Amino acid sequence: MTVINETIQKWNNRRIAIIGGGPGGLILALILQKYGISAVIYERELLDANRQRGGSLDIHEDSGQLALKEAGLFGQFEAIARYEGEDFRLFDKHGRIFMDETADEAQKGDRPEIDRGELCELLLDALEPDRIRYGYKLLEAVPVADGKHELHFENGEREIADLVVGADGAFSRVRPLLTDAAPEYSGLSMVELSVDTAAHPDQAAFNKRGKVFALHDEKAILAQLNGNGSIKVYASFKAEREWLDAGDIPFDQPVEAKRKLLALFGDWDESLRNYIAYADELLLPRRIYMLPIGLRWNRKSGVTLIGDAAHLMSPFAGEGVNLAMRDALELALAIVRNDGIDAAIAAYEPKMYAYSSESAEQSDDNLKLMFGDDAAARLKAEFDKYHAMVEQAEQ
Repeated sequence: MTVINETIQKWNNRRIAIIGGGPGGLILALILQKYGISAVIYERELLDANRQRGGSLDIHEDSGQLALKEAGLFGQFEAIARYEGEDFRLFDKHGRIFMDETADEAQKGDRPEIDRGELCELLLDALEPDRIRYGYKLLEAVPVADGKHELHFENGEREIADLVVGADGAFSRVRPLLTDAAPEYSGLSMVELSVDTAAHPDQAAFNKRGKVFALHDEKAILAQLNGNGSIKVYASFKAEREWLDAGDIPFDQPVEAKRKLLALFGDWDESLRNYIAYADELLLPRRIYMLPIGLRWNRKSGVTLIGDAAHLMSPFAGEGVNLAMRDALELALAIVRNDGIDAAIAAYEPKMYAYSSESAEQSDDNLKLMFGDDAAARLKAEFDKYHAMVEQAEQ
C-alpha cells in the first residue's frame, strides 16, 4: 500500500488530460479520482450530450460491470439496470419467429440494460465537478519536450499535458499522434428511428421488453426498448458509402423519407414495417465505420487511446461501450500501479490489443452473418451452439 501511495504522489505532479466525456472517459476519471489521482476531461460539447448519443446499452459482466465495481458504483447501477431488457426475439422478413427468449429477472443475467444517458448521469454524479470541462473541442495535440503535449482547443485555450488519453471516438483528434490508420466504411448504413410506445401499444406488445432482430436480404430491422418507454430502431442495409447522400431518401422531409424507407422494406411483414410506419419524424442516417482489426501502433511517450479511438468496430458484438469501460479500468489500474507514464502505457496497451482484437473479429463475423444469406436461421444456430457450450460447461 505504501508503494501505491508513493506512486499516487508522483502522479499528482503530472497533468492527465482525457479527451472526450463519454462512458470511457468518465470511468477513467472516476477510477483515478477514487485513488486520489487528478485528471481533467475535455469535452467538445457545451454540456453533457450523452442522452442524445445512442439508446440502450447492455453492460457486460466481464468488462463494463468490472469497471463500475472498481469505480464503486455497481450497487447504484444494479438499482437502475433493466435485467428484463435481456429479452430477445429473432425474425426473418416474413415475420417467422426463430427465437423468443424471455429473461428471468429473479436469476439476473450477466448483461443487463441501461440507457446511455442514465449510465453517464450515474457517472457524472460521482465525478467531482472540476474534473470535466465543457466546450473544449480539441483541434490538435502538438508534441513538445519530455513526452508532453500542448493541446489546442477551438475556444482558443491551450493546455500542457504529461499524459493525453484519446477517448474521443471514431474520428479521434488524438489517434494521428500514434497511427495513420483511419476509420473505413464497413459497407453498412442505418437509419435511426424512435417509436413512442404510449402512442403505439400494439408495437410495444410485439417488441416486448428487450431486443428484436429481423434479418433478411442483406437488410435488418433492429429494435430495442429503452428505459423511457420508447423503442430505438435501426433500419439497416448494405449500401455504397455515398448512398445516404446521393440516394432518394430526403431525410429533411420526414413524411416522404418514411415513405421511401418503407418502400425499401416493401416486402417485409407489416409487424416489422410498423417500426418505420409508427416512428417519430426524426430520422437520423448513419454509416457504420471500423478501424483495421488488430490495429496496433508503436508506443509513444505521453499519449494513448481508449474506446472507439483505439479499436472502432461495428456494433454487432455489443462490445463498444463495454470495451471503452474496460480500457478505462485497465489504464487506470496501470497508472495506479506504475510510477512512470511510459511504464503505465506499456502495461496497458498490450493487454488492450489482445482483448479488443478478439472482439473486433467477433463483431466483423457477426456483421457478415447478419447481413448474409439465411441470416435468421444462421444466427439462431450460433445461439444454439453457444447455449450448448454453456450447458456443457455447467455440468
